Amino acid sequence: MTRLVRVTLNDTLIAESNETKSIEGNYYFPPDSIIKQHYAPSKTSTHCGWKGDASYYTVCGVKDAAWFYPEPLEKAKELKNYVAFYKNKVNIEETAATS
Repeated sequence: MTRLVRVTLNDTLIAESNETKSIEGNYYFPPDSIIKQHYAPSKTSTHCGWKGDASYYTVCGVKDAAWFYPEPLEKAKELKNYVAFYKNKVNIEETAATS
């Protein structure tokens, strides 16, 4: 059995995957699992000492609700373009999914 993780914002599905990566308490979603029509690039950027420079998305009008690492550092290379979400800005549900 695998887990299915869904992200909604204002009752709109914005990401869904059974192939997320869980790091530091956050789910990172494969780039092809986000529903791109709800995302707009943000000008915000931050730096993580081991993951690198993060870029952000405004999602359904909520500024910087999601972030990703377009060019992660070597230690975090598996996160390239994977998208994570702020738990206080979206709803995240994990359910058991059958394989």
